[in-house]
Amino acid sequence: MGRGGYGDTVIVKGEDIMSYNFWKGERIGLRAVELKDAENYYKWFYDYDCEADRYCDEIHFPRNCEAMNDMVERKSKAAPENDEFTWIIENSDGIAVENISTINCNSRIGTFGYGLGISREYWGKGYAKEAIKIILRYYFRELRYQKATVYVYSFNERSMKLHEALGFKKEGVIRRRIYTNGNYYDEVIYGMTSEEFDEIDKKLDL
Repeated sequence: MGRGGYGDTVIVKGEDIMSYNFWKGERIGLRAVELKDAENYYKWFYDYDCEADRYCDEIHFPRNCEAMNDMVERKSKAAPENDEFTWIIENSDGIAVENISTINCNSRIGTFGYGLGISREYWGKGYAKEAIKIILRYYFRELRYQKATVYVYSFNERSMKLHEALGFKKEGVIRRRIYTNGNYYDEVIYGMTSEEFDEIDKKLDL
């Protein structure tokens, strides 16, 4: 029996079972990076919303359109490496609102992390929460990972509240880990096990 594609009907023992797109939720969907995303990346990196940049990573050196096109082309052709991958987050209107990437994947131990960003105009709509849940569900229930660990800058109160609302446990603080805007900041460590995810999954309003 062949595998049904997204949106196809899968035939199992003579019965029609409507398949579903694992990568789509109620508010957003996750897809691979495409060449058309070069314009999106340019906007996300260089709209000069420096305060938003601090939350996600750092304030970057300017990069020209050609360099951005090259970066997106590499991402669009890249296969998952060590289970690490980048997805574009699209809302229900098909608008790319930014991305989420898995990092620090260790399949032997079963641990992974991720980082994500949402453009400022789409904050507060539940997009990040739903994107994270899709990633957790995939890594815990499809790839058999057992622990997710994320690192949040201490000045990013929105992200800390988000992960606490998702059920992550605060596991520690690395003091004076980040330097930006002329000051040192701590990095807060949050973790969730696969068993903890199973307990809260049905309770999450997604």
